[in-house]
Amino acid sequence: MTKTPQQIKSDFDAKGIPVSSWADQNGFPRDAVYRVLNGFTPCKRGLPHRIAVALGIKPTAN
Repeated sequence: MTKTPQQIKSDFDAKGIPVSSWADQNGFPRDAVYRVLNGFTPCKRGLPHRIAVALGIKPTAN
């Protein structure tokens, strides 16, 4: 099940997890994660797509 970026941000907030910490723990550049969560980057391919899948915004490819 996928979530919206707003749901992901709410989950991080509820758990007290900074987005930057999640980015560091998962090996993604912080700015790229923020761009995906805030809708500044299309998540069609490459790094933005991988971030969106890791966050649960997009389903994993079969």
